[in-house]
Amino acid sequence: MSDALRKIIEETQANFRAEPANALATFESKSELQEGFHSEVGLRDHRLTVDEPAELGGTDKGPNPVELVLAALGTCQEITYRAYAAAMGIPLEGVSVTVEGDIDLRGFFAVADDVRPGYGAMRATVELTSSAGEEQLNQLRDMVNSHCPVLDIVSKPVPVSLELRINEPVAA
Repeated sequence: MSDALRKIIEETQANFRAEPANALATFESKSELQEGFHSEVGLRDHRLTVDEPAELGGTDKGPNPVELVLAALGTCQEITYRAYAAAMGIPLEGVSVTVEGDIDLRGFFAVADDVRPGYGAMRATVELTSSAGEEQLNQLRDMVNSHCPVLDIVSKPVPVSLELRINEPVAA
């Protein structure tokens, strides 16, 4: 798999160097609140159920949004490790990531104006299984942390524009 993945990465890099416009992409998520806090999300051809745990007023039908942020970071790290290990010719038998986030729910529930509603801190532990040496794996880590899209998103400000559209209720 590493050789095939390495070939795909090299071809993609060559394509993007030759035609930078080919590297531009827009991803989209569309969600709709169902009952209570339960929401159904569409991403490409995939469906995802999001909800809050019962202790926060939900029905626990799926992970909540802040848990999905943790999952997004962990899985993006894993994918980026796999891609760069292949590109750098570094053997990688396994990678797993544990991500934790500390949140003070007073921010979400508007109990304290000086408390942010999102994570105050996040921590991740990456576990690699590899026969490569420590120096190579440190170089791999540096490449991953420099190029992991979700790490970039959660660690640096990203301009966000939110538009509100108001629809009239449908008469029964």
